[in-house]
Amino acid sequence: MSNEKLIQIKTAGFILKPDSPEIKPLYEKIKAQFEAKGIDVMLSEKSARMIGLNGMPFEVMCAKADFLVSLGGDGTLLSLVRRSYGYHKPVVGINAGNLGFLADITLDDVDAFLGRLLSGEYRIDDRMMIKGYIAKRSGEKKEFIAFNDVVITSPEPSKMVKVNASIGGERFNSYTGDGLIISTPTGSTAYNLSAGGPIVYPLTQAFIITPVLAHSLANQRPLVVPADFSIELDAEKYRAIASIDGQEVYELEEGDVLYIAGAKKGAKLIHRMEHNYFSVLREKLHWGDRNW
Repeated sequence: MSNEKLIQIKTAGFILKPDSPEIKPLYEKIKAQFEAKGIDVMLSEKSARMIGLNGMPFEVMCAKADFLVSLGGDGTLLSLVRRSYGYHKPVVGINAGNLGFLADITLDDVDAFLGRLLSGEYRIDDRMMIKGYIAKRSGEKKEFIAFNDVVITSPEPSKMVKVNASIGGERFNSYTGDGLIISTPTGSTAYNLSAGGPIVYPLTQAFIITPVLAHSLANQRPLVVPADFSIELDAEKYRAIASIDGQEVYELEEGDVLYIAGAKKGAKLIHRMEHNYFSVLREKLHWGDRNW
């Protein structure tokens, strides 16, 4: 666990849950709570337009802010972390969505959290990121960054794909089925979990490779490998798409190769000092006796 702290806490840059203009009163209430604690609030241009306010370009906001805030659900936070990656600013998620594995500050907790933030009672977790690219058969190179996962599937429902997988340049498996998930530990509770993959503690440095409904007599099982390995994937015979965090999509043609590696720098998430991952699992996944 990192002992890193913010250099200063004077300015916060906000993005809001997209396509949700009804969030305006909530944003204005939270903005007032920040300002009451002496923290200036900046709003990204796109979010501002959505609720009829003035904002600033996203890049300018990221450069100026001491830390960034997503107001929405986990998808909003995912987008913010990925888009702001080059600025390496710590991010906090205020949960105005449903599940909230990542955006874990509740609306009722905002004022108390800000007090603890200003008194240094918080922590910054460093979460592994994926940095990769697609080498097109044409010679073109498409780079991407992912926080949760990279998923290869067919562009057509109910169509299977064949994905050849190599580690460090050495072929180790071919997956034929509905798809293949390459997940970070943070993403292990997303699509990976639904597909039967393992939950991995989020501060671990590892890839989780999970087949989706393998069409095979072989016992294709999820695999966890260290983050310092590089993974190469190619789709053979079938049309395929690569989905990045469920938010960006790239077409994969036969002859294209998708390269995945651990990014040199991780994502910085701000949490309450008492934030406990296993308590979050118990609450969100309804594990154990609720009377504990």
